[in-house]
Amino acid sequence: MSAVLQTPPKDKLSVELTKLSKRLHRQVGQAVVDFNMIEEGDKVMVCVSGGKDSYALLDILIGLRARAPIRFDLVAVNLDQKQPGFPEHVLPEYLKSVGVPFHIENQDTYSIVKRVIPEGKTMCSLCSRLRRGILYRVAGELGATKIALGHHRDDMVQTLFMNMFFGARLKGMPAKLVSDDGKHIVIRPLAYVNELDLERWAAHRRFPIIPCTLCGSQQNLQRVQTRQMLRDWERRFPGRVDNLFNAMANVVPSHLLDRNLYPFATLQATGVADRAGDRAFDDEACALPGASTIALRAED
Repeated sequence: MSAVLQTPPKDKLSVELTKLSKRLHRQVGQAVVDFNMIEEGDKVMVCVSGGKDSYALLDILIGLRARAPIRFDLVAVNLDQKQPGFPEHVLPEYLKSVGVPFHIENQDTYSIVKRVIPEGKTMCSLCSRLRRGILYRVAGELGATKIALGHHRDDMVQTLFMNMFFGARLKGMPAKLVSDDGKHIVIRPLAYVNELDLERWAAHRRFPIIPCTLCGSQQNLQRVQTRQMLRDWERRFPGRVDNLFNAMANVVPSHLLDRNLYPFATLQATGVADRAGDRAFDDEACALPGASTIALRAED
């Protein structure tokens, strides 16, 4: 009886899913516009791993393409890393069902990673480097002008903390960048989307999720622990992750310590009053205009 009571009525569930769909498409569309991610005539290579994020990315871009004021093409690319038990039929069947051109790249990076990385050590770094190199090559072969990855808002905040905790640097994950080899533009259209919404969307759309037996089996990764820390913060203090994300777009170099970004050594008094000049943190500073312009709230 309790389970029945906890299940939203059908009409209410339908309304919630409609709101979710509108929110996701609006947030992705806004990120695309804000960072000029997709332009007229682009061929966007969407990297589809079989996880919820990349499925959602492709799904939403298909929806946006249908009503976009510009013309662009999509091609889905999956890197089959030859993980034991990988269901090779799942992605091709799904991609055929949604009518998107696709390419499956077969490269046994799994064996390389398992051979090079000692048991119990983090595999992600090497795995990511190998994947990037292969995907860049494939993008060139397919004539793609943009490479779209499925990283979302929470990934970006986690990366910020990972770099601070373990790299001693204030560095996040950009929404748009030039690839390592200097030949490609990489975009992250899910930049404004929170992970919980992607989980709900994946469940609603019933994506055929394929778990990763490399990173998915490493539950003690620092990234996993950072993710849990941020989720705990969000449960206790709703809106905190939004504020952290917004902070990456509201940088004040004069109140940090990077001498390459701000001329501390040659700083001189100007004789002109600056009310914010010697304020590091107070309530008024937290309410600066535009402080929350980046995050798109979970509203209709």
